[in-house]
Amino acid sequence: MAPRTPAVLVLTRACAGLTATVCLARVLWTGVADRPVALAFGLLVALGELTRRTGAETRETAPLAAAGALAYALLGEIGEQPARHGVAQTVAVVLAASLLGSVPYIARGSGPLLDQLTRRVLTVTFAAVCFQPLSHQGAFRDWGGPGHALLLIALLALTALCDAVLAAAPARARTGWPLGPLLREELRGMAGITSAVCATGAVMALAVAVAGLWALPVLSVPLLLTQLSYRRYAAVRATYRQTIASLARATEIAGYTPAGHARRVAELSGAVGRELGLSGPELTVLEYAALMHDIGQLSLVDPVPAGATAALPLAEQRRIALLGGAVVRQTGVDAAVAVVVERQADPCRDQPLAARIIRAVNAYEEKARDSGPGGSLTALEELRLAAAGDYAPEVVEALARVLSRGSLTVPAEG
Repeated sequence: MAPRTPAVLVLTRACAGLTATVCLARVLWTGVADRPVALAFGLLVALGELTRRTGAETRETAPLAAAGALAYALLGEIGEQPARHGVAQTVAVVLAASLLGSVPYIARGSGPLLDQLTRRVLTVTFAAVCFQPLSHQGAFRDWGGPGHALLLIALLALTALCDAVLAAAPARARTGWPLGPLLREELRGMAGITSAVCATGAVMALAVAVAGLWALPVLSVPLLLTQLSYRRYAAVRATYRQTIASLARATEIAGYTPAGHARRVAELSGAVGRELGLSGPELTVLEYAALMHDIGQLSLVDPVPAGATAALPLAEQRRIALLGGAVVRQTGVDAAVAVVVERQADPCRDQPLAARIIRAVNAYEEKARDSGPGGSLTALEELRLAAAGDYAPEVVEALARVLSRGSLTVPAEG
């Protein structure tokens, strides 16, 4: 039986579909105004989709397309002549261009995800609805230069907030993670490529109003260069993570820990961290520390049976943790990761939250793996009944909530 689509996803997709249908029907009925302008912005959006990033760990995969769509929504004049397109034409042109630019990706089976297209349509609709009626009434001309700039900045801020909500709400529906941290992470991410997209879109609209359509190719170059820089940054970050994952596998290759143990602890720790409100850099530190939490075992002469450190005396756990922290520091990884690895065996009340999470998740994974059928429930119960100070109760309960939304089993090794 296929999993049920969350109601919020159904609602946003339905809203986007209804909006797109109405706008396309309106344009087909009335015709396209300012056809050269519509064609120019359509080509810009399509080009942006063609040059999108695939597999990059960034929020906006097609920044040039997003900037072009935003610029068209905020276009009030063309060469000092009033623009005649409205909300319906804005949405129709952006939708058609987005689909056209995505044809190669669709043919390869990596075409635009429905949620990405939904988000694009609703965000552009919001910006156009806020700007176009005011622009046609001459509100921006009446306010003058400073007032126009302030109105535009306020509109960009509202549009960015709308985009963040449209990104966070479906993620909340799919994963069950708290909305607050997800929204905070989206807003924090606006300091990067999102701010460049908003700024470029606004400047494009203002430049076309003065200089005409020749401003579009000129202003597209900086954003393309920024996109190239982000692509290289994403590649470096991916390589960095792969290096850490390779270091973490050293304990498995040497026979100190079961295959896949570090990866399972990292995945589950990340889910618990999100459940507890961690986001952004905090989750990155948690992931890296979880991957390398057992690396101190490489300093042992005799391996711990099955790599199960949770059952060792506390003094031995601390010794292994300190050895692990020393190894992490020598690798050049962020010092915050070494601190978490070193303190995963400290008394619970003295640990940073990331260390508490790794300690509980590691113990759960070891206990569930060794308990046979029903081991997940048994392991959770053992964590809840452990001596005070062994495991943070809020972490154990967050772990239980994460597991309750999925399968209460430990993934197979390998």
